[in-house]
Amino acid sequence: MWGPSLVLAMMAAWPLPVQSSSLASFALEKVLDDATPIFGSYVNETGSNAEWMKNYADCTPLVHMNIPGTHDSTSWNYTQATQDALRGITDLSQVTVPVPQTFRCQALPLIDALNMGIRAFDLRYAFDPTNSTLVFYHSQALFSETATLDDVLFGFYQWLDDHPSETLFLSLQYEGSTGKYASNNAAVQLKLYEALTSRVSRQYFVQRKSEFGTLGQARGKITLLRRFDLDQLSDFYTNSLPGLHFSPSLWTDNSPNIILTYNEKNNLTAYIEDYYQPITPEGSSATENIQWKYNATTSHILKATAEHPDSLYWTWASSENTDNVPPEWPQIMALGNGSSTPEGGVNQRLVPFLKKQIGKRVGIVMFDYFEGPSDLIDTFLSL
Repeated sequence: MWGPSLVLAMMAAWPLPVQSSSLASFALEKVLDDATPIFGSYVNETGSNAEWMKNYADCTPLVHMNIPGTHDSTSWNYTQATQDALRGITDLSQVTVPVPQTFRCQALPLIDALNMGIRAFDLRYAFDPTNSTLVFYHSQALFSETATLDDVLFGFYQWLDDHPSETLFLSLQYEGSTGKYASNNAAVQLKLYEALTSRVSRQYFVQRKSEFGTLGQARGKITLLRRFDLDQLSDFYTNSLPGLHFSPSLWTDNSPNIILTYNEKNNLTAYIEDYYQPITPEGSSATENIQWKYNATTSHILKATAEHPDSLYWTWASSENTDNVPPEWPQIMALGNGSSTPEGGVNQRLVPFLKKQIGKRVGIVMFDYFEGPSDLIDTFLSL
């Protein structure tokens, strides 16, 4: 279950007597168990979707690849019971919290997503209610009190040890929490920096800065997509981080056409669609909201197939319109709402569209409820 390089890395991080190698295994087992509310119960699966990158040559540039991902990847386990439990541990006394469907964007844990072919993950962090460890949120929703960023990272490290042909992309973003006195302060930023630059992390994160390399350079490792700033710390910390920086101050909110330069020296640019809440007329139907989002997503994917072949294209097929009456939850936008949306949601509509893009580069595409319809990811991986 535990890859040798990860066990060795843990032993290097916590020096132990030689005869205690089993203790390192027990320590890893505990970390993975602690990560379960977010990562899911660890299962080492093999097969075509779990190792689909074996089909690509080492020389393949990452920006030329088609990478399926998930939006708000840690939200799968959020329920009414989870939300009710927040009342006693977070500062919700003056807050009207929306129903759980507002925050839930996935139905399956990270380990299932990995084994089913997902390679890009949207992780949103903040301090836990004790203001001491980094955990996962979506707006007011705390997904777990106990599963920390460090725990979940070890889950990814273990999975990469078991699947060395693969590479992952982690998008990290600060999410305002409801803990008392919570803010994106120096303590939060330092804790994040330490998690991403530990001795173990340095073995598993690609150490390139401000550019993508090839698949061969990234196999068995993680490319960090930094949707955060370390503006409460000195420049030393920002300059020490690997990966690509997408400052939240430059990420235009709710836009179908974001253009960000992540490498000024070499003029490397990312083209991003993140039109997560279609601005439809008041009272629009679910079908109309889905159509607006589908139009924005497919328009951007078509640009990826035809323009700037050496640039990053990053499309967010995820959406909601909870301001609508009635509200359109992420699940409705992704999968439809039964008979009232006969053509399904964005996901169902994307399948025939993607089948027409065979052989073309579409870039990174982030989905809600990626497992539906059942042929969505298989179709994507066949491009």
